[in-house]
Amino acid sequence: MKRLILPFILLLTPFAFAQKKEMSVKESVLLQRSVSPERVNNFLWMNDSEYTTCSKDYKTMFKSSVANEKSVDLITIDEINKILGSSFGNFFGAEWANETTLLLNDGQSVATFDIKTKSGKILKKPVENAANQSYHAASNQLAYTIDNNLYIDGRAITKNTDKNIVSGQSIARNEFGISGGIFWSNNGSILAFYQKDETDVHNYPLLDVNATPGTLMSIKYPMAGQKSEKPRVGIYNVKSKKTLYINPRGAADDYFTNLAITPDEQFIIVAEVNRDQNHMWLNVYSAKTGKFVKTLFEEKNDKWIEPEHPVFFPSNTSNQFVWISERDGFNNLYLYDFDGKMLQKLTNHTFVVKDILCATKDASKIYYTATGANPTNTLVYRCDLTGNTELITKEEGTHSFSLSANGAYFMDAFSSLSVPFKAMLWTNNGKMTKLLMESKEKLADYNVGTTEIGSIKGKDGSDLYYRMIKPSSFDPSKKYPVLVYVYGGPHAQMVTNSWMAGANLWMHWMANQGYIVFTLDNRGSGERGFAFESQIHRQLGTVEMEDQLTGVDFLKSLNYVDGNRLAVHGWSFGGFMTTSLMLRQAGVFQVGVAGGPVTDWKYYEIMYGERYMDRPEQNKTGYDANSLLNYTKNLKGDLLLIHGSIDDVVVMQHNEALLKSFIENGVQVDDFIYPMHKHNVTGKDRAHLMEKVLLYIIENNK
Repeated sequence: MKRLILPFILLLTPFAFAQKKEMSVKESVLLQRSVSPERVNNFLWMNDSEYTTCSKDYKTMFKSSVANEKSVDLITIDEINKILGSSFGNFFGAEWANETTLLLNDGQSVATFDIKTKSGKILKKPVENAANQSYHAASNQLAYTIDNNLYIDGRAITKNTDKNIVSGQSIARNEFGISGGIFWSNNGSILAFYQKDETDVHNYPLLDVNATPGTLMSIKYPMAGQKSEKPRVGIYNVKSKKTLYINPRGAADDYFTNLAITPDEQFIIVAEVNRDQNHMWLNVYSAKTGKFVKTLFEEKNDKWIEPEHPVFFPSNTSNQFVWISERDGFNNLYLYDFDGKMLQKLTNHTFVVKDILCATKDASKIYYTATGANPTNTLVYRCDLTGNTELITKEEGTHSFSLSANGAYFMDAFSSLSVPFKAMLWTNNGKMTKLLMESKEKLADYNVGTTEIGSIKGKDGSDLYYRMIKPSSFDPSKKYPVLVYVYGGPHAQMVTNSWMAGANLWMHWMANQGYIVFTLDNRGSGERGFAFESQIHRQLGTVEMEDQLTGVDFLKSLNYVDGNRLAVHGWSFGGFMTTSLMLRQAGVFQVGVAGGPVTDWKYYEIMYGERYMDRPEQNKTGYDANSLLNYTKNLKGDLLLIHGSIDDVVVMQHNEALLKSFIENGVQVDDFIYPMHKHNVTGKDRAHLMEKVLLYIIENNK
């Protein structure tokens, strides 16, 4: 296999090892943030050429401009709190309403503050038990939920006593790009919101061990093939105080996603996806009557359709919109009129467009992120409405971006494997006007190894990108055991051209214990286009394992790898992959640690599971082939299963069903539970988790 080393290698040990600090495994978890590179915090444009940034703790705000090399102290959050009598913790979430008025919003309170007059007022105070707050600045309205109902400024928009009817929250378990359930129109006259009826969804029990005696907590968990939630969209008219509802035009359990309100506030646009997730209709409804108006267009695919972005309106004075579609194999931008006629394919990339960032004030240009030819990058591009595209970031890496009010300048910040962090100001014609920050890497004082990114060829000819971390004392004449850290599932990309290549600091600790730490993004993982990602359809785990084994073959071809001492670890889908490799490819790895693993896809949620596997009754062969319960007798080596006791994403049934199968087959396996943790073990307990994982591997991989 051909090995490609990209031209960015992280060398962090230029001095004698004795001069470096050592860290414990716990410190490698707890120090992750403190040793991250310095960054420009909370960059905000005030106007066409002036901007503000914040201190590390977000408590002091500084002001500068494109023309000024230095920044000056503007104000502190303590000063504002003293004047307003407020209790904002920092400037996180702040934005400039205009060049003198700062809008503060911490998710509970909202206030304005004029930096010239040093005066302001509290607009919204915290509401007890409120969640999902959504503030509309132009109309000074605050929408929020309490329990399962939706409110605006103390007025109940919904009054459902049935807890199965939930309004104003995310639906479809946050699939299809859904991250919230409240949507304001431009002027604030319309509030649209998601509502879901979970009456038919199974009540899944979780045990609260903090109570005496223990009590059951019930969550709604729709498993593959079972009954699902029924969505609809509410349209609340602020003036008339009336609410209308939109229901799916197909089956009651179709998906509603990508909700948008047109700039003229006359229409609601919603993408409806059938439950089989192979057919999408982009539908228009009247915001006044709730009646269906038209279908703008449809998209179909034999495998799946997954719209993840709402329509984007370049102009606030036109209903002409841009749609992100994967119809040609890669996410690209398409310009439509409001009759559903495609006016222009704006981009024609053979790589993935990730997100639309913004449009210029005159709507003539659109800025967006995309991978470029190297899928480990996140670069910034722009296009005009005739389809001319231009790459505007000058260096490879992972970029973020902010455009000034008039579009004359933009801030570009990025990191890469060789650049900890760099932020610059540019003119829109490509001239750098100011270097804001170029960080030094904070790990220079620590004994850490080297990181490299490369690629190998998969069996289908695909480029499979990997990250390899070597010990600080690496000696190519020695043989090293390997820890393969795996995720491997859809939408995730582990290997990125960013600082440390997306690795966690504990991986460097593990490397310094005398390990090579290796990660490979297999087919099915994100940011590679539909052909690469969709090969997993109806057979989760199959081609993913094939690629991971290609990675193993590559490792064994290296003179410095001990091919008889291989370990594997992953969480969630990575836990599924870890267990799959230990059971279905028994003997390849000597040790495995699987965290929160899916063990049988019939136990997983409908929205994600049915997209990739179809329903159990539609794909019995696929479900049986990838159920790890059928392979427990194959185990060779040591396997540790880890699970949070109240995991509401991959429920404990996965773990317990697998343990039951091990017991029935008389096979010994190790198991560790984190009481009262959900899908991710967080806080100080995460240090305990990683110590458990890594020491288990070291102790058993001998």
